[in-house]
Amino acid sequence: MTSIARPPLLVGCAAGFSGDRTDAAGPVVDTLIARLAQGPSGQRAFLIFETLAERTLALAQLRRRADPEAGYEPLLDAMLRPVLARCLLHGIRIVSNFGAANPRAAARHIARMARELGATAPRIAVVEGDDLSSPEQRALLREQLGARMDGLAVVSANAYIGAEPIAAALDAGAQIVVCGRVADPSLTVGPAMSHFGWRADDWTVLGRATMAGHLLECGAQVCGGYFADPGYKDVPGLERVGFPIAEIEADGRCTIGKADGTGGLVTESTVKEQLLYEVHDPAAYLTPDVIADIGEAQVAAQDTDRVLLTGVRGHARPSHYKVNVCHEGGWLAEGEISYAGARAEARARLAADVLRSRLAGLTLRVDLIGALSLFNDDAGHALAATPDSGMRDVRLRVAATHADRAEAERLGREVMALYTCGPAGGGGVRSTLTPRLNTLSCLLAREAVPVRFEMVAP
Repeated sequence: MTSIARPPLLVGCAAGFSGDRTDAAGPVVDTLIARLAQGPSGQRAFLIFETLAERTLALAQLRRRADPEAGYEPLLDAMLRPVLARCLLHGIRIVSNFGAANPRAAARHIARMARELGATAPRIAVVEGDDLSSPEQRALLREQLGARMDGLAVVSANAYIGAEPIAAALDAGAQIVVCGRVADPSLTVGPAMSHFGWRADDWTVLGRATMAGHLLECGAQVCGGYFADPGYKDVPGLERVGFPIAEIEADGRCTIGKADGTGGLVTESTVKEQLLYEVHDPAAYLTPDVIADIGEAQVAAQDTDRVLLTGVRGHARPSHYKVNVCHEGGWLAEGEISYAGARAEARARLAADVLRSRLAGLTLRVDLIGALSLFNDDAGHALAATPDSGMRDVRLRVAATHADRAEAERLGREVMALYTCGPAGGGGVRSTLTPRLNTLSCLLAREAVPVRFEMVAP
């Protein structure tokens, strides 16, 4: 393991998904500024925003089709504007995947934002290579997916690329790095590689930084958000839950805390839950940077709201990138109606029977919200096997998918007709029709995905 002898790196997270709270960055930036002022010379701080998911990126591509200057995170302005000038003033660098389907347009928007704020023009880099839209790359995907690609109206195809181009952009002097589809932990690994001078094959430190990034990537989850369960796992001040800050050492070990003056909590239990979140194999958590191994990881409380993570190992990274191909999948029709009072559940069940009969050709998913929904199944086996429980407050939800919009629209009309066609006492009808996006996944050799960064003019 080699690294530059530098103080610990501070990385704060201000978003865990597209649609997260837009006021989260303020307390994180305030805390980073205070710690930089109190910390040793040469300490650096980064602010990351994680705003992508599989469907999020496909929706961004659809927005870009409609408007060439769209396709990046729609809440970019609300998230970044309140803190951008302070970050630039205090040397806090920003790394995010809020570029989504259009990193260059996002970079242009940030440059405009800085001008409007009267801030010094920032040096902005865009990371590219994840978008596999070229004919040559589509041909490679066709080789991997075979006949499953036949007839598909592809919306997006993106590889989960890693931290190397982020680190390279930071080494070149970027103050803000705008990415598309990079792996979530790579938003943290890239700054750590740049700060400490880590090699791209130093698997131990990369594995440790990856798990630090994994703890950060879901925002407030590690600070009690996804942990809270009243009376069993109580979390104070959840309405103002803090967002996390990691302090990463030169050997990759990290301490997780949260923004000062915020609610929530960071404990051994919250860290353990987030550490295991979405991890299929604890000994082999695959990312484009490294295969992280938490089989021998340990967490230990250091102080109030400060937990140290040690014992993470790393193994050589995979030879291929994961690729998601999103494509048009027809239409999703949904309809809801409420029944209340005596025999409400029986009336809801009868309404479902009426809809099944009248909507021949559509396969319905039927849920009795308040009686049987979360533990139901698409085929309806659970509903058929569960007797009427006599619930007096039930909302019937029916849903169906179909390739033909006109066929899918039938569902909404039939649910509306239940107002007067019965059963008795139905009310509060709501129906929606949504374009459906489906996903195929495959692996693509790293050499087929030419990742790069480019500094863009302010």
